[in-house]
Amino acid sequence: MSIYQKFCTEEFDEKGRLVKFELDYPENFNYGYDVVDSIADATPDKRAIVWCNTEGAERIFTFGEMKALSNRAANVLLNSGIKKGDRVLVLLKRHYEYWIVAVALHKIGAVLIPSTHMLTENDMVYRFKCADVKAVVTTADGDVHERVREAVKETGLDIKLWSVQKDIEGFRNLNTDMDAASPELERQDTHSLEPMLMYFTSGTTGYPKGVIHNHTYPLAHIITAKHWQQTVDGGLHFTVAETGWAKGSWGKIYGQWLTESAVMVFDFDNFDPKQLITIINRYEVTTFCAPPTVYRYLVKKGVSPMPSLRHACTAGEALNPEVFKRFEEKTGLQIAEGFGQSESTLILGNLVGGDFKPGSMGKETPFYKVGVVREDGTEADANEVGELVVIPPEGKSQVGIFCEYLDNEAMYKHVWRGGVYHTGDTVWKDEEGYFWFNGRIDDVIKTGGFRVGPFEIENVAMQHEAVMECAAVGIPDTLRGQAIKLVVMVAPGHEATNELAKEIKDFCNKKLAEYKWVRHVEFVDEMPKTFSGKIRKVELKKD
Repeated sequence: MSIYQKFCTEEFDEKGRLVKFELDYPENFNYGYDVVDSIADATPDKRAIVWCNTEGAERIFTFGEMKALSNRAANVLLNSGIKKGDRVLVLLKRHYEYWIVAVALHKIGAVLIPSTHMLTENDMVYRFKCADVKAVVTTADGDVHERVREAVKETGLDIKLWSVQKDIEGFRNLNTDMDAASPELERQDTHSLEPMLMYFTSGTTGYPKGVIHNHTYPLAHIITAKHWQQTVDGGLHFTVAETGWAKGSWGKIYGQWLTESAVMVFDFDNFDPKQLITIINRYEVTTFCAPPTVYRYLVKKGVSPMPSLRHACTAGEALNPEVFKRFEEKTGLQIAEGFGQSESTLILGNLVGGDFKPGSMGKETPFYKVGVVREDGTEADANEVGELVVIPPEGKSQVGIFCEYLDNEAMYKHVWRGGVYHTGDTVWKDEEGYFWFNGRIDDVIKTGGFRVGPFEIENVAMQHEAVMECAAVGIPDTLRGQAIKLVVMVAPGHEATNELAKEIKDFCNKKLAEYKWVRHVEFVDEMPKTFSGKIRKVELKKD
């Protein structure tokens, strides 16, 4: 029996498809102690992580080692004054230290803020200030630590700094500190409804907002891993994602370890389809999940045989049916699409035992009750586009949906207006109950698996002297799903030329994190606007 079964009740139909799922957990549930340590105590030699990098280094960690290492890291943090409720920003790419630090933070009740190493100095300053960050743990690769150092200096905050694997001036070396720390840790007092993790996620207006999850969040990922990704006890699951994004939580730690599957971690910077397949075959990966962008590249470059692979799935944006078809022709595997958000776990999915429809996000999972509603809140008909909403259990809060926005109760109440959670995504449901993605209600751009708010792009572009007015939109892109297009009305005294377009693009991209880069610049004589003066971005998305 895998440990996840201690915390839930499942019922199945005659096809082996999950039809009922309920959680049962103690008030002080803590993933670090009740999952990682419990597995370690029962089967200390069971694989937890298989890690390798592009330089040929390799490490395999057991659950016994993860217990001891996370205890050491927890003691380092506690002895440095980090306590329950403190927020710690982690920039560790795909380094194996991420898993150690994450579990350690959970154990002491501090709030983990996973973040991408691509953040600019300004991105960091914003996060440090609004989250009142108490510590940062960063990679030593490249100039990330320099950006951290400058951002801390600009905020004037007292932030404790650690790097991993290398000694860097102004940073403690976490690996060295852990070596000197005790592998024993007395269980800290935490509560299941206290904050555990926070993601910064982009919206239509303003800077990214803090989305906070409590300690029940990992349990809601049981369905994500067991019934969608089809992870198994003793298997090896590989999700292609950096740890700085919610996709990392979905596929690289919580649900996978709850089902006692090891996770495959390939520490790389530049995506190479052939290299990815080599890793899958070398380590005999059994289950695989990646954003649509990866599948598009795999199909375009040619899919080689992967005999150990038993299941493949995807989420993050719509994937065209042609990619599904070509991947199945080469591997014999159907790609199981699913849907969820940084604010949730798996809401919709093609689960084990069900019939797949290429291009469909599947059906609602038994953990969530959902609806498709019109603007007036009434239920949409079959095949009619409406907003996807989550309907919570009567008289209860919905486990798996985030518990608050950082310092923004008004926005939290807004997404829960009418007693349901508004996802902001529009879908339609066919007569058989399958859901199909239509688009975002707002103008958030989904590019290459990343979510980018247009305001962040526009705010930088407006700093260029030739930009009078601008709007950032997502346009169709065969590899990225969407590419970022900046539409510009030039200021008096400037001429709309190809040279100016390149200059504006370069100007923006030097100031933006790579995943936010502008790919196209288009000039217009006048911005299309509503009667109230808002730019009609729907008109600008036409390529």
